[in-house]
Amino acid sequence: MKQIFYSFFALILVSNCTDNSLPKPSGYLRLEYPEHSYSHYNSTCKYSFDYSKTAQLNIKDSCWIDIKYPKMNGTIYLTYYPVRNNLKEQIKQAEKIVYDHSIKASDIKPKIFTNPSKKTYGTLYSLGGEAATNIQFYVTDSTKHFLVGSVFFKTRPKADSLQPAIQYIQKDVEKLIETLQWN
Repeated sequence: MKQIFYSFFALILVSNCTDNSLPKPSGYLRLEYPEHSYSHYNSTCKYSFDYSKTAQLNIKDSCWIDIKYPKMNGTIYLTYYPVRNNLKEQIKQAEKIVYDHSIKASDIKPKIFTNPSKKTYGTLYSLGGEAATNIQFYVTDSTKHFLVGSVFFKTRPKADSLQPAIQYIQKDVEKLIETLQWN
């Protein structure tokens, strides 16, 4: 009787040990952001611009502004400087900050913005790879005003996982530059 029981038990174990598992397909995180919509920032500062309705403004002394994206854990930092016969030095300093990231950046792509009717001239730099910042820019009227901006995320710089957020915020930065007006 024991022999029949052990034979039956062994038969059940062997019959249940078939490998019918299938490989799981690769899964990718899909990040969805809201459609771009903007509000206009107009104040006593030396400049005004449109910014994303998904962002929050934090205005500091000297009209320095942080545009925070809480859901993306990112911030656009805007720093304003008056031009006092030192435009060349300010542009060199802004470009130096960009190219200091070339150690980690896989590429740096400049995009020039000019709008003579609004007297805004500037350059937006897209930095590829694992640089600490992926977007840097400056805008000036070349006589009185100089605005420098940079985008930082509060996370390790992994360009492939940050790419959707970088692209989203870059559109907002381009809108900011295109709508910038000097007061």
